[in-house]
Amino acid sequence: MTLYCAMESVEDGISPEELQSSLDLAFDQLELRRRVIAVPPDYTRVHSHAGPITCLAHSYYESRLVDVLPALGTHVPMADWQLERMFPSVPKNLMRPHRWREDVVTIGEVPADFVREATEGVYCKPWPVQINRLLWEGEHDLILSIGQVVPHEVIGMANHNKNLFIGTGGSAGINESHFIGAAYGLERMMGRADTPLRKILNYAEQKFCQHLPIVYVLTVVAPDACGEPLLRGLYVGDDQECFYRACELSLKLNFQRLDREIEKAVVYLDPQEFQSTWLGNKAIYRTRMALADGGQLLILAPGVSTFGEDPQIDSLIRKYGYRTTPEIIHSVNTSDDLKNNLAAAAHLIHGSSENRFEVRYCCDALSQEEVESVGYRYGDLREALTRYNPDTLHDGWNQMSDGEEIFFIRNPALGLWAAESKLLDSAR
Repeated sequence: MTLYCAMESVEDGISPEELQSSLDLAFDQLELRRRVIAVPPDYTRVHSHAGPITCLAHSYYESRLVDVLPALGTHVPMADWQLERMFPSVPKNLMRPHRWREDVVTIGEVPADFVREATEGVYCKPWPVQINRLLWEGEHDLILSIGQVVPHEVIGMANHNKNLFIGTGGSAGINESHFIGAAYGLERMMGRADTPLRKILNYAEQKFCQHLPIVYVLTVVAPDACGEPLLRGLYVGDDQECFYRACELSLKLNFQRLDREIEKAVVYLDPQEFQSTWLGNKAIYRTRMALADGGQLLILAPGVSTFGEDPQIDSLIRKYGYRTTPEIIHSVNTSDDLKNNLAAAAHLIHGSSENRFEVRYCCDALSQEEVESVGYRYGDLREALTRYNPDTLHDGWNQMSDGEEIFFIRNPALGLWAAESKLLDSAR
């Protein structure tokens, strides 16, 4: 097991030239590979620098890079404009869509006893290990799993083997993994490297995938002084060390611990990145440990036009709404449609304020009736953008002209925010 690259540049960031040279040196150590597949994230992680890395991998391996499989999870396939922006130099004929209900193979299962112990009894069934059939049967001699390590609501810290088992996983594995995280508790997991689901995925990789030629290319990205995403860490390896090294840096850069709670947060959702509450609710679960009881979260969502990206999930969100965890658990236990789509149930828990603070969605494409039917308040987008102009606000605390204090977040996907008083313990 080898760590091929561990590069950090916290202050200045890693330049494109440094990125290319570091990747070239790492790939040189892998010796000759004749059939390579790259597994980057999709456009919802456009700031991960996985796009440039995939392009550089194609430049290095040329015709030996035979497949590019974006790890969509349950997201919709990437549009042409997204492919062109994220992977401009990669031929489109190399792109393979991941169809999470069709393109997967079940390669084993994590035993119920292990799952029970890992989740402290929260979930007691065996977990199905699923992966895209192309990775399992494609006869590649190198699988490049590319992505960003950042605090995450389902698994604590994103990426590594999550990119494969969930990003290219199937319906059962994705549904159950999301529900495990939600039922165990977001506050108990976010910002932690060793979580119940991580233990389950590690078991799956070690038990069933040792023969697969997987090499992880992991990044750490944090905003610069202007709020733009800056690549600050690059780690390439074929074991868990590269992941833990990336986690260590990510927690320093992406986890903001505040000395006081936020009474009013304003979060902006870039319309090219966030078109649904399924994605946009990062604004909620990445800030929930920072918001004061009775506080307000104002979400500026000019691109949000739907709840779920998948029509079936969208209908479930509309039916059940973002209620409290006990209410959602009750619905799971009593309603077959939600019981059979645990990813939707998990998402409803992720998007809940638990009646602790107010969530106000400001958008044009969803009506006031639609927004309020799922449990949120509605806000006028133009009015909100006039008062809270993202071009004039800076990340963090802002004092408005009339004395109102807000905490502004330009991109919730790049971090996790928590007030010291809301943390469950001092272990983070």
